[in-house]
Amino acid sequence: MDFSFTFDDNAEGWTVGFADLPSDYDQSIYELDHEHRPLPDGLEGSGIYVQGHNRSDDLFMFLKRRVEGLQRDAAYEVEVSVDLATNVSAGLIGIGGSPGESVFVKAGASDVEPVTVEDGTGHLRMNIDKGNQSRGGAAMVVIGNVAHPGVTGREFRIKTLDNDGRPLTVETDGEGRVWLIVGTDSGFEGLTTLYYDRISYRLRPTNNG
Repeated sequence: MDFSFTFDDNAEGWTVGFADLPSDYDQSIYELDHEHRPLPDGLEGSGIYVQGHNRSDDLFMFLKRRVEGLQRDAAYEVEVSVDLATNVSAGLIGIGGSPGESVFVKAGASDVEPVTVEDGTGHLRMNIDKGNQSRGGAAMVVIGNVAHPGVTGREFRIKTLDNDGRPLTVETDGEGRVWLIVGTDSGFEGLTTLYYDRISYRLRPTNNG
């Protein structure tokens, strides 16, 4: 089954969350923000805007959405393609890492809803295995970063990322549902702003599904 979201009129059921930061974080320094809005000047259409200042050296900003209509308790291979609007050029140097190459884009799926839970140190962590920064996990794979070699100045340009040839596997729940999740896992200790312009998923039953 194919699921495609272009965010022309609204967020199409996707919601935004933040993890890998203190549960009592100071909004004035983390500057977390998100909303459905028109894309920046020079680009057509609308998208989901996400912003965060990585004060924790490990900020994860994510979007999630549940889909249904799949086979119950079945295994699926997951392929993902994402269009991001980014204004970060390649080869830049930043605190803790590059503002482009050290902001890793991940995508995946889970049979349980991806949510944040507070750990023993007072930090919000994901309840799924997303991996950490440049490493993927059981629920998410790294599909690229936010650096765009064609960006000049502060303009935003579209970058397409996917996991072509590197599918991950997810099992649906007893109702034939699964959660989709995309996000950025940052090692850059600065402000990241981006737009999700399109998110597309293809789920194929595996031979042993």
